[in-house]
Amino acid sequence: MSERSSILMMLFIVASSLIGISSIYQPVNVETESQNQSQSQQQQNTGLSLSTLMSQGSPLLGDPAAPVTIIDFSDFQCYTCARYVKATEPLINQTYIQSGKVALVFKHLPNRGFDSMGASLAAQCANDQGKFWQFHQLLYKNQKPIDSGWVNKENLEKFASQIPGLDKQKFNACFNTQKYKSFIEQDIVLGSSFGFQDTPSFIIVDSKDGSDPELLKGAHPFPSFKTIIEKKLAEIDK
Repeated sequence: MSERSSILMMLFIVASSLIGISSIYQPVNVETESQNQSQSQQQQNTGLSLSTLMSQGSPLLGDPAAPVTIIDFSDFQCYTCARYVKATEPLINQTYIQSGKVALVFKHLPNRGFDSMGASLAAQCANDQGKFWQFHQLLYKNQKPIDSGWVNKENLEKFASQIPGLDKQKFNACFNTQKYKSFIEQDIVLGSSFGFQDTPSFIIVDSKDGSDPELLKGAHPFPSFKTIIEKKLAEIDK
């Protein structure tokens, strides 16, 4: 065989090998697979009924008999969460919560900084005494840059002391023992199962059985919530 023939033969073998390899390693549509996995996870995460969430001890704002539930996954150090609390949550409260159509449940997703877990622990301890929403408002009203010390242990205890009717001794006992650490870790697992990484993130569901959850990620304006809530209410009324 001539030298030219040998070179041509080698090129043919290499080309054939590359074709074989490309047929094995077909490109994968990562986005589609991710979407399918996310949809599958969401379908599995039913059972988010209001009665279940209440029995677990999650803070609740509104009528337990409300037909629609908004589940809010937030971090007290998250500035977009503070924006939602100041601009959008009051409108949801006035329009739907006060009228008994919607109940709001808070779930902890403390992933913005090292001090975020402490803020969640303190807020859940305030919930023990029915003071969660007062504490919630106080933290967001006084929010400072992440991990700047504004929610260190000393300041969290000071915030608690500003809430009328809160038993400081009971609060400190709860907070110092990290009573609700495992509870908050379960909230984190639940949020992760829905693919929530950023805060705030929301699940809007039928309060009765938690069916057909609709997700909102980010500090959306009131009209975004209104569209989903009205859709849910119409479905329930059928």
